[in-house]
Amino acid sequence: MSEVDNDKVNCAVVNAMTVDVEDYFHVAALSDSIDRSEWNSLKSRVVGNTEKLLKIFDEANVSSTFFVLGWVAKRFPQLVRAIVDEGHELACHGYSHKLIYEQNIGEFRQETIEAKKLLEDVSGSRVLGYRAASYSITVRSSWALEILLEAGFEYDSSIVPAYHDIYGIPGAPQYPYKIRFSDARQLIEFPPSTISIMGRRIPIGGGGYFRLFPYYVTRWGLRRINRFQSMPFAFYLHPWEVDPAQPRVAANWKSTFRHYHNLDQCEPRLLRLLQEFKFDTMFSVLENVTLELTDLSEIVGKAAV
Repeated sequence: MSEVDNDKVNCAVVNAMTVDVEDYFHVAALSDSIDRSEWNSLKSRVVGNTEKLLKIFDEANVSSTFFVLGWVAKRFPQLVRAIVDEGHELACHGYSHKLIYEQNIGEFRQETIEAKKLLEDVSGSRVLGYRAASYSITVRSSWALEILLEAGFEYDSSIVPAYHDIYGIPGAPQYPYKIRFSDARQLIEFPPSTISIMGRRIPIGGGGYFRLFPYYVTRWGLRRINRFQSMPFAFYLHPWEVDPAQPRVAANWKSTFRHYHNLDQCEPRLLRLLQEFKFDTMFSVLENVTLELTDLSEIVGKAAV
């Protein structure tokens, strides 16, 4: 296939743009430095940062999926309404930003149903998508997927098909698919994008990877997914990632690096990305993708090998 033909394939694929709407002090990497009891006393920056993203998307004529934290929605309902009023998809990021495998089943069920209802009541629109805090649906918390079905979600975007120190199911499919449960019920999964290099999967779908890697690495990986797989990628970022002026919190070297490195580069890189690739909401992208069926037991089993 020629370079010109490759470009045509690239232009034909529409990708999913997503935002995890949380504040800088909600981040798991800073949880050892900021106790939950302090959240209400800290000055929030999530509204201004999310409004900045809304303006960026408006100028680029891009619709996005906003996975909003229930904690944010309860305190800033006007932000939730603004997201919907500007034509974006509203989705759920849970309520407390507590990692799923640190919750019991009852706790997770209660907070998930509460967050979904809150978002729907505030916005007046259905919420069909879910993304776990820090992608914390892993083998040991795979039970959460059935609760998402019970709660009325139609798709999830929480399973990273790669290894990470706090998340990931390495054997899971890399591209959108349907998870089939033992009782034949199904849930769509749209995983954050990864690229395979020398037999190892590398996350490439945004967030810290977008800031830590040089821009050309992200561009190369995402173009490969579009060109050679003819598949959409799922890109994500957080409002605090376009806020280099946010307060600096003392943390260990790894958390400091992950959270603060290249914050000043995220916004200009995002603007470039929006120029070079086509984007829409996650729900809209899923409507145009052929989804393979994969049993949940197979996903969990591969990860255990």
